[in-house]
Amino acid sequence: MKILPRMKKANSSTRGWPERVWPEKVQPEKVRPRKANAAPTPKTVDAYLAAVPEPARSTLQRVRAAIRSVLPAEATEAISYGMPAFKYKGTLLWFAAFSKHCSLFPTASVIKAFQNELKGYETTKGTIHFPLDKPLPATLVKKIVKARLAGKEKKKPRLMKSA
Repeated sequence: MKILPRMKKANSSTRGWPERVWPEKVQPEKVRPRKANAAPTPKTVDAYLAAVPEPARSTLQRVRAAIRSVLPAEATEAISYGMPAFKYKGTLLWFAAFSKHCSLFPTASVIKAFQNELKGYETTKGTIHFPLDKPLPATLVKKIVKARLAGKEKKKPRLMKSA
């Protein structure tokens, strides 16, 4: 937290209003540069998967296939937050590989709905972690995606406020 300097006392030129004394130049926060060894963010899901080492690549490809099999034809793939994502009426879910596990990000409400079926997996509020070499069962992934789609269909679209 920055502390602002004290205000000067009023004089005849300010006609009773105090004048603030500001630092000469207020510098904006500096943006951290990318690490020199950081890989560039992939532009497509295929490029993302190509950069993932085995066995995680095969695991994610199986998860991707299970997700695709349930989604409507209008659904698209994209890179969002540096991870592969599926979009249909907004972002549905993400999946990604990390150094010690793979993850599926279907949102907190879906994880809560499937908490009994996810007992063997580590979960957080919005994430399911699974081993690099063992994908989530395809039937479970399909149920999760269907639940996420149902949640999207139920959700009312936002109304724009008139000016």
